Amino acid sequence: MSEKSEQQRLSVFKTYKLYVGGKFPRSESGRVYEVSDSKGKWLANAPLSSRKDARDAVVAARKAFGGWSGATAYNRGQVLYRVAEMLEGRRDQFTREVADAEGLSKSKAAAVVDATIDRWVWYAGWTDKIAQVVGGGNPVAGPFFNLSSPEPTGVVAVLAPQESSFLGLVSVLAPVIATGNTAIVVASENAPLPALSLAEVLATSDVPGGVVNVLSGRTAEIATPLASHQDVNAIDLAGADEALAKELEIAAADNLKRVLRPQPVDYAETPGTDRLTAFLETKTVWHPTGSLGASGSSY
Repeated sequence: MSEKSEQQRLSVFKTYKLYVGGKFPRSESGRVYEVSDSKGKWLANAPLSSRKDARDAVVAARKAFGGWSGATAYNRGQVLYRVAEMLEGRRDQFTREVADAEGLSKSKAAAVVDATIDRWVWYAGWTDKIAQVVGGGNPVAGPFFNLSSPEPTGVVAVLAPQESSFLGLVSVLAPVIATGNTAIVVASENAPLPALSLAEVLATSDVPGGVVNVLSGRTAEIATPLASHQDVNAIDLAGADEALAKELEIAAADNLKRVLRPQPVDYAETPGTDRLTAFLETKTVWHPTGSLGASGSSY
């Protein structure tokens, strides 16, 4: 055996970056923070996002909103299913990251990753069905059609759950973009690596840049400017504790943001449609029916 083959390879450490507007910048501030596993072992340095990073993410999300919300629901479903395909291909990587992040055995982490991919497929299937559930024709007393249809709210800030670094993350992100919104995701503060790796999957799938923007760092530091930002239409406080949630809700009231307050959730359970409908607006259209024939019968 040659001397070269006996030499130990140098470790190739992964550099994690933010995901904003379809690109992978480092934090504008140049700051990073240490991410450790459940036993305190160092895993990586993650970008420590600043207020400027949050504002940049809002600009990117707003720019992408028109194209994404204007795409057909069927097309959005195809795009999201492609993401599930990519997640399946990187299953081993996510299993390792979830095991480190949440202190799980390899088998339990694999089960979480499988459930996460299934959850993504589940939401992908709802893109062209949710309008049939929450929209429709309304009975009115008069010769009119009265039709209600759901429309996306706009730019949504999503504070990912702190403990469920991957399944919880997908459970709060997927319904936001499935219904045509664009998102700024604040990853779990202590376990951001699965979220930052998910960004790499989104970048190599068909999701347009800016539809999902992923920030890592101190949740309170990033969430505060997002809650008060005039161009953020809604915020999901899943990853905020009670004190922070109250502060953010007060800040969000300034421009009448939709707010989804944190609540106890078992992310392993099959979700309902609550998160799909949380960030939808309802548009109702009236139209005269007119009349047919000499008898004046309506249609």
